[in-house]
Amino acid sequence: MSSMPDKRLRDELQATLDARRDLGPEYESALIDSFVERLDATIAARVRAELDHHDPVRSAPRRHPMVPIALGSLGIGVPLTAVAASAGGAGLLVAWMAIVVINVAAAVAIMRRS
Repeated sequence: MSSMPDKRLRDELQATLDARRDLGPEYESALIDSFVERLDATIAARVRAELDHHDPVRSAPRRHPMVPIALGSLGIGVPLTAVAASAGGAGLLVAWMAIVVINVAAAVAIMRRS
């Protein structure tokens, strides 16, 4: 890994500074948040690449990519059911339909990748 920041990140920082100058201080917080998100994503990608480089088992594809999504849906579904049930049957139906739609979309995306 190089100690010099890559050109893309440097250009993004320059663009953020230019936007701050053009937009004024009232947008400073939003500009900083946006840049920090891009910086975090860059760091996370570098860490993942470094981990994958040093641990080939880690970079192997998962056998069952839907398992975390299904478990997460159930984990979210239980408290969401309690909250939605207080709004009546319609709230419960909407909550679970949203969970179903998210799971179907995730399954379609996973199938397209493989």
